[in-house]
Amino acid sequence: METTPALTPESLVPRLGETLVESGVIPPAALETALQKQRQILADGKQPPLLGEVLIEMGAVTRPQLDGAITEQIMQLRTALLNANRLLEQRVEERTRELEQAMQKLAELNQLKSNFVSNISHELLTPLTHIRGYLEMMQNGDTGPVNLEQQHCLEVMLKASSRLEQLIHDLIDFAASERGRLHLSKQLIEVNNLCASALQKEQHNVLEKGITIQKDCQPGLPLVEGDQEKLLWVVVQLLDNAIKFTPKGGLVCLSTRVMEQENAVAISVSDTGIGISPEQISVIFEPFRQLDGSAARSSPGTGLGLALAQKIIDAHGSQLSVTSIVGEGSVFGFALPAASGIAQRSPSGE
Repeated sequence: METTPALTPESLVPRLGETLVESGVIPPAALETALQKQRQILADGKQPPLLGEVLIEMGAVTRPQLDGAITEQIMQLRTALLNANRLLEQRVEERTRELEQAMQKLAELNQLKSNFVSNISHELLTPLTHIRGYLEMMQNGDTGPVNLEQQHCLEVMLKASSRLEQLIHDLIDFAASERGRLHLSKQLIEVNNLCASALQKEQHNVLEKGITIQKDCQPGLPLVEGDQEKLLWVVVQLLDNAIKFTPKGGLVCLSTRVMEQENAVAISVSDTGIGISPEQISVIFEPFRQLDGSAARSSPGTGLGLALAQKIIDAHGSQLSVTSIVGEGSVFGFALPAASGIAQRSPSGE
């Protein structure tokens, strides 16, 4: 049975024979002879001794000479290791400073971007308000009679201005959330009433798109606490996205369920739309990003909807989740804790 050689100082240093030759302790011929002896012993199936022991046995070096050479080489290795560690620490410090500077620069750029978006958005609201005001005056006949064709044109322009106004408000809210200023005005909320309001807002889109929308809401849900206006915006946004990416004849379903074990209420929006690949799921919550595809590119939007929705749900202590299969559809949802336990039901019984 072969035995592992004992750990000795010589086993810790490389190129001992070359070092002895270079320092003039032994001639090259002595090194070659010692190496041949090692190879011969190994060929005989035995574990050869270390090179230094062979040289001592040959009388080529003395024990003090060998120990001195080994000690000197260990010291050289130690010095080289210390120098390498110092160089590594210096490089780490330099890279850390560079990274901190880059992060600081990125934070400044993000702040500038948020300020720019917020300022521009507020500036856009002023002329838009004037435009809407005069359009409404014309629609009401305050500036003179309006025929049916003109009335239709005014309705289209007012609808477009409403859409633009909503996009501007989304930009303002997103800029505020980026600066950590997303304020929540919490109150007790009847979830099913909230969902009914969201469905009402999307009826026009449903009719235009030619899809079916279903309401599958469990009655008697507990009340939840949150910002009703912002949560309504989130549900409307999820419905809007589902309708946007569901082809004609498809189905969108808004569901609510009580989660007894978690003492929470779950809200979800499912569709039979184009679906989202796993690679796209990882980026859909990034601001100003939209799905890459003809259906997505032909759909209007800033790419801020899901990013802002996620921030609003995060601010409520929850998480916006998504599951999807390409070509079959998607499900977006989140859960909100019950305000005072499952026993507290909405008075309407919805």
